[in-house]
Amino acid sequence: MAASMKHYLKVTKPGIIMGNLISVAGGFFLAARGEVDWPVFLATVIGLSLVVASGCAVNNGIDSDIDARMQRTRNRVTVTGELSARAAMVFGAVLGLVGFALLALFTNGISVAFAALGWLVYVGLYSLWLKRSSVYGTLVGALSGAMPPVVGYCAVTGRCDAGALILLAMFCLWQMPHSYAIGIFRYRDYEAAGIPVLPVAQGIARARRHIVLYIAVFSLVTVLLPLGGYTGVAFMAVACTTSLWWLAMALRGYRPDIEVTGWARQVFAFSIVTITALSVTMALDFNAVAPNLLVLNP
Repeated sequence: MAASMKHYLKVTKPGIIMGNLISVAGGFFLAARGEVDWPVFLATVIGLSLVVASGCAVNNGIDSDIDARMQRTRNRVTVTGELSARAAMVFGAVLGLVGFALLALFTNGISVAFAALGWLVYVGLYSLWLKRSSVYGTLVGALSGAMPPVVGYCAVTGRCDAGALILLAMFCLWQMPHSYAIGIFRYRDYEAAGIPVLPVAQGIARARRHIVLYIAVFSLVTVLLPLGGYTGVAFMAVACTTSLWWLAMALRGYRPDIEVTGWARQVFAFSIVTITALSVTMALDFNAVAPNLLVLNP
């Protein structure tokens, strides 16, 4: 029984769930501005974690064939046969139903809509189609990965305003260099599996340029939160420090003596430091008075 439970836990990718938990909490606390409804917070965090776990479990079932061709994923339980692909997908469906039910009962329609959009994009457009067929699969997957902080934010506000759109753009842009860095240091895996990520499909040099450009734009978007009145000076300081350091690290990739795989691992590792620092800081350094900005669905 314990072994079986462990197999089911593995297909939910706990590391990904933890990362999304931090970002959804950041979005929630940013919007709450010190007035936290704890039952709603817990329902949002648990509900969205279950939705993310659902997408990961279904993805593991879908990807079992290509996972077998990659060094990094060849020991996943859906590849070794310890858990069937069908069982993983059924488990994922159950998790999704429970997660969406929690969000529907305790939050609001816009939060559920964003969570559903993220799930459908990840499972449908990304896992079933574009991951295997297009270099733009990374961009589509990034859109899905940007949903958790938006869900947390909208669970409080009940609307999609400028703050929600800034979070969406910010986290979507962050995903691109993060993913391209993985594509570089896991180049052989993606090549063996026939997955057309940018480094494999169009070359590492092009992926390196895209990493720099996306980090530069990400750096500009992050400061929209303090400039828009959503966060304070502390967030501005953290945003400028982490994003500019990340950009400088990315630019080191153009040095002629650079070891590309090691450089990509550093860019990837610091991407996690950056987004974690920003998620925590925006949860703590919120402005008590909501800014009077654009509201798309009052």
